[in-house]
Formats: sequence, structure tokens, C-alpha cells
Amino acid sequence: MDSFELNKIIAAILMVALLIIGIGKLSDVIFYVEKPKKPGYVVKVEQTNVEAKELTSATMEEKINIAALMALGDLAVGEKVFKKCAACHSIVKGGKNNIGPALYNVVGRKIGSVTDYKYSKALAAYGKEWTFEELNGYLIKPAKWIKGTKMAFAGLRKEKDRASVILYLNQNSDNPLPLP
Repeated sequence: MDSFELNKIIAAILMVALLIIGIGKLSDVIFYVEKPKKPGYVVKVEQTNVEAKELTSATMEEKINIAALMALGDLAVGEKVFKKCAACHSIVKGGKNNIGPALYNVVGRKIGSVTDYKYSKALAAYGKEWTFEELNGYLIKPAKWIKGTKMAFAGLRKEKDRASVILYLNQNSDNPLPLP
């Protein structure tokens, strides 16, 4: 194929593109539609309360039967699933803080109370304790449960995994709390 034939092919493609664009512009001129100044109907938008939309631990406690959830848990599964957490947290007694705080004795402890760890402002100001319900809600999706936390963990979707990890955390304590 010589350069003259190649030029004809490129010219044909450009002409088709210009023709399509030109027809679009010409049809806009011929079929001009004036937009109405006043809409034909009004859509009413209901104002919702932002506080009602947010998922809080109080509303979550009402929806979840924590005793039934904890019955799903298994310590062996909890130890296995905790390996995801072990990348950032230690679970041994006297363990050091890593990227996240040490989790030995975490169940029943005040949230944000490890003295030698720098918590996010949201977690430090939360002011609650790590109960079974709080841990369950937090482990679903930490960033959604406590807005502003720096914990970048996707969460545990499966109820059995969450219950198992909570059992494992409770077991790794000087005084494990009684199950609900």
C-alpha cells in the first residue's frame, strides 16, 4: 500500500467524524428546544435528622442479641482469625504496642486507655468501655463505628468470625468477663 492510499483512508475517517459532528450541530440549530423557566412539577425532599441516620452503639445494641452472637464463637477459630489483627496488635501479656495498641486485657477496658499509645482524637474522646457489644460493632467496620479512628481495617463481616475473635480477646485477659 503506498502513501496515497493511506492518505485517502485517513481522509475518509476524518470526513466521517466531521460529518457526524456537523450533523449534531446542525440538528441542534434546526430543532432548538427552549427550556421552561418554571419546572413542570416540584420534587419535595424530606429533611432527615443526621443523628438518626448515623449508626450508634445504642441502636446497634437493640438490634443484635449479643448472647446469641457469642454462642456462635469458637476459640480456635478466633485464634486463627486474630492472625489478621496480629499484623498490627499484640495479644500477649505485657506485649508492646505495634502499629495498634496491645490488646491483652482489652475486653472491659476503657476505650483509648493504653497510656503509652497515641490514639486518634475520636477514639481517645469516645469515653466508653470495650464491651462485647462495642467490640462487635467496631469489628464490623471500625471507621464506620467510630468516625475519625485511624484504624484502617476493612472489618469482619461474618458473625462467627467476630464472635470468635471477641471470645479470643476475652480469653486473653487476667480476668475474663463472663459471657452474656
